[in-house]
Amino acid sequence: MELTYEMLIGAYRTMRMIRSFEEKLVELVTLGKMGGFLHVYMGEEAVATGVCLHLKEHDYVTSTHRGHGHCIAKGVDVRGMMAELFGRKTGTCKGKGGSMHIADLEKGMLGANGIVGAGIPLATGAALTAKLKRTGGVAVAFFGDGASNQGAFHESLNLAAVWKLPVVYVVENNGWGEFTPTEFVVPVKDIAERARSYAMPSLIADGMSFFDVVAKAGEAIARARRGEGPTLLECKTYRFAGHYVGDALAYRPKETAETWMRERDPLQIFTAQVLADQRLSDQDLRRVDDEVARHIEAAVQAAESAPLPDLGDLLTDVYAED
Repeated sequence: MELTYEMLIGAYRTMRMIRSFEEKLVELVTLGKMGGFLHVYMGEEAVATGVCLHLKEHDYVTSTHRGHGHCIAKGVDVRGMMAELFGRKTGTCKGKGGSMHIADLEKGMLGANGIVGAGIPLATGAALTAKLKRTGGVAVAFFGDGASNQGAFHESLNLAAVWKLPVVYVVENNGWGEFTPTEFVVPVKDIAERARSYAMPSLIADGMSFFDVVAKAGEAIARARRGEGPTLLECKTYRFAGHYVGDALAYRPKETAETWMRERDPLQIFTAQVLADQRLSDQDLRRVDDEVARHIEAAVQAAESAPLPDLGDLLTDVYAED
């Protein structure tokens, strides 16, 4: 796939938006302006961006409790997301979902999910819908390394392989399942190896490199669109923050974390490559930085001034009706 100027500047904008959005969230939580648990995606921006570059609006994605990056990469409105995190009526889910349950069906975002691995069967079902309705659509399930130990993971891969569903399973292997190193609970070196049990092809991408992710994801998504079935794509990445904001990172080697952040930042890797290749200029990148910063500040101001949900709406959009 040849990446045009528009694609590259759009990819950088997406990654910068994810990073800036979450940096602002950490600041707001630290100041006590935003409540609830917050799981940030910083460090993994290249994965969501590289995968979603290949997706269309009618394609589906499912996410995790660490879902801001997937939402932004799939085109969910940042103002609506910020309002949602503030619990406001103008939020993406009218202030009722919060950080771990943002969804926007019009954008194909079937939802972040607080249950580990729960998005995997949802994406499998969405892929079945696309196949039966012959929409040409593809479903992508984003999930972490810990979710690959869930029964839902294995059941979904088995069913998708049998039915040749147009789905790509993207495991974001950031090396930690909550506070536990992946090697303590996963016996195989590469989670991608688990695809062999289901006669499913697999790919491994450097999750810190947008260019490697976009290449590997493009191969998997194209295969799904051709009707050739599912792929397991393992992206080896690293989360720069803890499991949640405020966990102090006491369980991780400080030196290792600092090395990843200093030498393997996906935004820095992207910037260095496009500047070296002269595909984007420093002026292009700084312009995007400024645009994103203004957009984030506007989103915060709009969210803080937005109304809270009405008491009369307490039960709307919550329970199904006959």
